[in-house]
Amino acid sequence: MSASWKQLFFQSLLLLVYCRHINTKTPGPTPPPLVPISPLPADVRSVVLKGESQTEKVVVLNPVSLTLECTWTGNQNKLPNITGYWRKDGDEIENSRLTVQLENEQYNLKREFNIANEEDLGNYSCMFGSEAKIDFILAAPQIGEVRDKPIVSYVGDSVTIICKMEDTKPKPSTWHWFKENGTEKEQIDVAAEPLRYEIKNEDRKTKLVVHKLTEADSGLYYCGAVYAISTTLSQVELKVITFYEPLKPFIAIMVEVIILVAAILLYERSQSKKQDYAEENGMNADQTNTLTQGENNGQEGSSSMRQRKV
Repeated sequence: MSASWKQLFFQSLLLLVYCRHINTKTPGPTPPPLVPISPLPADVRSVVLKGESQTEKVVVLNPVSLTLECTWTGNQNKLPNITGYWRKDGDEIENSRLTVQLENEQYNLKREFNIANEEDLGNYSCMFGSEAKIDFILAAPQIGEVRDKPIVSYVGDSVTIICKMEDTKPKPSTWHWFKENGTEKEQIDVAAEPLRYEIKNEDRKTKLVVHKLTEADSGLYYCGAVYAISTTLSQVELKVITFYEPLKPFIAIMVEVIILVAAILLYERSQSKKQDYAEENGMNADQTNTLTQGENNGQEGSSSMRQRKV
C-alpha cells in the first residue's frame, strides 16, 4: 500500500472516532432561576403579667413572623426556677418546655411563631408551670355588627342584605358572600346567575341583593371580609314567606271566634227548646189541676144535695 493510501485511511479512521464522540441529543430547556423566598416581616408582642392570667388580642392582617414575649412578676413563693412551656388552642406545643430562671424578680418566656396562613391563627398561651399563663388571641379583624333577628321578606320580592366593618378596624381588601348548603358554605357566583344576585362592595360595606325570592332562598347567608391572612365571616338569616303567612294568626283567631259564636248559639237554642218544653208541660199541668178541682167541686155539690134531700 502506498503512502498516500495509508495517510487517507488514517485520516478516515480519525474522522470516524471524532464523529462517535459528538453529542447529537437536543439540549432541553434551561430551568428557570430559583426565586428566593423572602422572609416574613417580623413583629413582637410583649405582655407583663402581675396576676395569674391575662388575655391579649392580636389583630393579624398579613403573614408575619411573630415573637411573643411573656413576663411574669411571680407570686409570693418566688422559686429560683420554674418550668415554662407553650400551648396552641389548648394543646401543648412539642419541644416547647424549658426551665425559666428568676431574673430581676421576674420570669421571662418568649418564642417566635411563623403565622403564614389561617390555620396558624388561634390561641397561643405561654404557661408558667401551673401557676400563671398569658393568652394571645391571634385573629383577623372581626365584623362587629351582628344581626340577631332574621330578615323577613316575601316570595317574589327582592331583598338587600348588608354587612359592614367598623371604621376603627382595618379595611378589607374585598368582600365575598356565601350561602349555607347543609354543612357547607357555597360562594355566591354573580356571574353564573346575574338575574338572581347582585353584590355591591363599598370599601367597609357590602350589599347582597337577591331578586325574585322563593321559599328555597331561606337560610343562612355569610358575608366575608377578605384579608391577606384570613377571611372573617358574619352570618345573617333570611326568612322568605308567602303573603298568606302574616294572615295565619288572624285566620286562626277568626276560626276560634266563629267556633265560639256557633257554640253560644247552639247553647242558647238548646236552652230555648228546654224552656219551651217546660212551659208546655206547665200549661198541661195547670189544665189537669183545674179539671181535677172542678170534678172535686162537683162531687162535693152532689153530696150536699143528697144530704138536703135526706
